[in-house]
Amino acid sequence: MGQDKALLPVQGIPLLQRICRIAAGCADNVYIVTPWPERYQHLILPHCQFIQEMPLSGETGNEPLNHGPLVGFAQGLAQVQTEWVLLLACDLPKLQIDVLQAWIKGLDKVEDEAIAALAYSNKGWEPLCGFYRSRCLPQLLEFINQGGRSFQQWLKHHPVKVLPLPKPEILFNCNTPEDWALI
Repeated sequence: MGQDKALLPVQGIPLLQRICRIAAGCADNVYIVTPWPERYQHLILPHCQFIQEMPLSGETGNEPLNHGPLVGFAQGLAQVQTEWVLLLACDLPKLQIDVLQAWIKGLDKVEDEAIAALAYSNKGWEPLCGFYRSRCLPQLLEFINQGGRSFQQWLKHHPVKVLPLPKPEILFNCNTPEDWALI
């Protein structure tokens, strides 16, 4: 993208701030997992707490962390005490709270063996907009310790509940200037 996606404005509001507002409408506690919390201190993020993403062995922390979102998620998950955790990427400019709230209402019907409840598309699972049971942390850490870094690879080895996706456009992911032009 050439710049920090979390700070790109949608209708005058930085993406991270927008996602945090949506998350706060779905959960009592909102955590932002990032290696650079200082970048976002100026944003108005009520009810949000930062979790400092840490380098893994072999990473210095001076360059951008290259271990990907799965490791950041594991580091954040280790600090959460709820049964279900809503994981949201910061680059979902079309995310709508009503869909998330409908998904929340169905979590009590998710089979006990499922580690997550996620939407599924033609690209596979949508891992950065969905719910995970906090008890999946041991399996996740084992996968990471074996070198795994892909949500898709990790999820294919565990039961996952498919969430209905009445508005597929809410999962539009903004990764390039061309994507940004479509908003």
